Amino acid sequence: MRFSFRPGPRSWRRGGPAALALAALTLTPGPATGASARADGGLCARVNQVRVPGAEYQRAACLGELTTAGTVASGHTDPADWAGLTPRDLAVPRGVPGVQLDGYFPDTSTTNTNNGWNHDAQFVIRLPDRWNGGLVVAGTPGNREQYANDRAIADWVLSRGYAYAATDKGNTGITFHRDGKEPGDAIAEWNSRLTQLTRAARATVARHYHRPPSRTLVTGMSNGGYLVRWQLENHPGLYDGGVDWEGTLWHSDGPTLLEFLPRALRNYPVYAGEGEEADAAREALHTAGFPAGSEFLWPYHHTIYWDLTQRIYREELDPGFDGTTEAGTPFCAPGTPACDADYDYATRPGEVRAAVEKIALTGRIGKPLITLHGTLDVLLPISQDSDVYARMVRQAGRGALHRYYRIEGGTHTDALVDTHPDRLRPLTPCHRTALTALEKWISRPGHRPPASHTVPLPPEADPATLLDACPFSAHADAAPPPRR
Repeated sequence: MRFSFRPGPRSWRRGGPAALALAALTLTPGPATGASARADGGLCARVNQVRVPGAEYQRAACLGELTTAGTVASGHTDPADWAGLTPRDLAVPRGVPGVQLDGYFPDTSTTNTNNGWNHDAQFVIRLPDRWNGGLVVAGTPGNREQYANDRAIADWVLSRGYAYAATDKGNTGITFHRDGKEPGDAIAEWNSRLTQLTRAARATVARHYHRPPSRTLVTGMSNGGYLVRWQLENHPGLYDGGVDWEGTLWHSDGPTLLEFLPRALRNYPVYAGEGEEADAAREALHTAGFPAGSEFLWPYHHTIYWDLTQRIYREELDPGFDGTTEAGTPFCAPGTPACDADYDYATRPGEVRAAVEKIALTGRIGKPLITLHGTLDVLLPISQDSDVYARMVRQAGRGALHRYYRIEGGTHTDALVDTHPDRLRPLTPCHRTALTALEKWISRPGHRPPASHTVPLPPEADPATLLDACPFSAHADAAPPPRR
C-alpha cells in the first residue's frame, strides 16, 4: 500500500487558546437505547448528569461492555482506528459495564470523521461501574483517532478497574500538517490537547464517582509515547507517573526522524538492488541506526512507513523544502529536485530548528516514567530514540525517576509479530508489565522497579507464551537505580 499527495498550497486552520476558552458549550447526552441500554440502575441511573468540562458537545451511553468485546458490536469504537497495532490472538477482556462519553472540545479543524462529526479534538471517556480509583489517559499513535488505543491499552486497564480517557490530539490523518498557523503548530497542539483532556477527565471522574482519582497515569505508544514524555516534563502535577511505549524523540539538535529516514530512503533501494554497492548501502543503513538483524523488516517499512513518515513530518516542520508542493514526491529518486531522500536537516534554515524546538523534549521529567522500546524497531530505531532520551533524562539529573527497558525482539508495530512469529515478540504484554511496575512504584513507599536493562528474548519461548507474559526481573525490590 502506498499513499500519494496531489501538489497544492499549504493551508492552515487552527483556533487559538482564546477561541477555546470563549467557545460556547453545547452538552448533549445521547440516548442509551437498544443494545447500548442497561436497566440495572446504579451509576447508570445518573448517566445524563455526567458533564465533561470544556466540551463543546458530548453524548453519553450506558453500556453493558466497555471493552472491544462489546463496543465493536455496539458501535462505540472504530476498529479501523486500531487496525494493525496488536497481535491477532491478543485476548480481549470481558465483563466491564459502565458509561462511555464521546464528544469534542472546541476546534476549527475537521480531519476526524469519527461519529459523523467531521470535527477534531474528539475524545472518549469510559467510566467502569467497578472503579479501582484510578484514571489512565492516553494520546494516540501515528495520526490515528481517539479509539486507536482501545485494543492495546484501554481493554486491559478497563478490565482492571481504571477509568480511561483518550484524545485524537486535535488533528488526524496523513494531512495533519495542514492544521496550525506556523510550522510545528500541529504537533504542538497534540500536547495541549492531552493536557486539556487530562484536566477534563479528572474533573469528570470526580463528578461521576463523587471523589477525585487517587492516581492518574499517562501512557501511549509512538507519538503517544512522545506525549507521555512531554506531559511529565511540562505538567508533572497532573500525573502520578507514566509509561512511554517507544515514544518519538524530538530535539532540535537531533537525532530525529528527519535525519535517519532520509538515509534509509537513499540507501535502501541500493541495498535491495543487490548490486555491487548493496553491501555498502546495508552498512550505511546500520550506521543510520537500523540494527543489524532487522533486514527482514526493511522491505515492509520502506513500502509502508519510511517514505510517507518522512514526507508528512518534514512538511509539518519544514514546508519550505519543497516549495508549493505538498509533502513532497512519493518514492522519488535521489537527485530529483526537492526529493526527501536528499533531505539534510543539518543544512536547513534556522526556522526549521526553531519549529522542532517548539515541540522538543528536554529529559526534565517530574514524575516517575517507565520507557520500553523494541530492539528491532526500524521506524524509530532504538539507538536514535529511547537510548538517546534515557541519556537526556540522566543528564537532566532525573535518572532516579526513570526506568528504561530495551525489549529484545520487539518492533514498532505488534501486528508484525503475526507475520514473523519466529523472530519477533509483542510489546503489548511488556507494556502491561510496565504499567503494573509503575503502579507499585508510586503506591508502595520505598518500592523500586527493576533497574533499567535489556529484557532478553527467551530462546525457546513459543508465541503463545510471549503473548501472555513479559517479565522484567524476578527481584524488583533489590534492583539498584540506574547510574547517571
